[in-house]
Amino acid sequence: MIDLHTHLLPGVDDGARSLDAACAALRRLAADGVTCVVCTPHVRASAAVAVPAALHQARLAELRSAVPDGPELRLGAEVMLDTPGADLRAAALRLGGADAVLVEFPRTGVPPRAARELARLRESGLVPVVAHPERYWGCSVAHVREWRAAGAVMQGDATIILGGGDRGRLARALLGAGLIDLLASDNHGDARSLRPARDWLLELGAAEQAAQLTTRNAAHLLAGTPLEPVAPVAVDPGMLNRLRALLLGRA
Repeated sequence: MIDLHTHLLPGVDDGARSLDAACAALRRLAADGVTCVVCTPHVRASAAVAVPAALHQARLAELRSAVPDGPELRLGAEVMLDTPGADLRAAALRLGGADAVLVEFPRTGVPPRAARELARLRESGLVPVVAHPERYWGCSVAHVREWRAAGAVMQGDATIILGGGDRGRLARALLGAGLIDLLASDNHGDARSLRPARDWLLELGAAEQAAQLTTRNAAHLLAGTPLEPVAPVAVDPGMLNRLRALLLGRA
């Protein structure tokens, strides 16, 4: 599996607080079958020109040295779109060296011109990858359809898909509408992983979608090749509860 969204660089944001914590999280991901991890520290679009690229590279090198037999490590950023029109084409912001940038919106709500900003990024030569659309207050299936029409890729949160509440319901609705392109853990030096979501999809009989969402589309994105359309995956509430119990029993 390939995890395109993590906060494992020690001490640079709200993710892993120490090298030991980052190493432990990385080893857990490796044990779960993750072979490539992209570290995406938080950056604000309004401060993109001042991204501490040298610091991020140094912390990545420390992590590589500390876990030499771990997954392949790449670097990127998670860019908060706190201002429109920012130039995000710097190499330090690109996702794993690809012509893609991982972006997020403020949690206060969906910006009224979100689709226009995503289209602008696409026109600048970048592929905008929207992190965890199910988290944004006021987000809907219609919003996500509009963002995809603007040329954006949707990265669902692997943990929220199995969760409850409005976020979990929206995550599964997006998956059921075929609007999620890939999944990521958003690991912050903790136990979050792609594996539970992959196992859940396999239990549903959605092996093809599991491979696309956890491995193949991430590989396509990093290689600059077209992503594969992911067929809808629907699950009824009763089955969801049974699969949650099954997966918890395996933990």
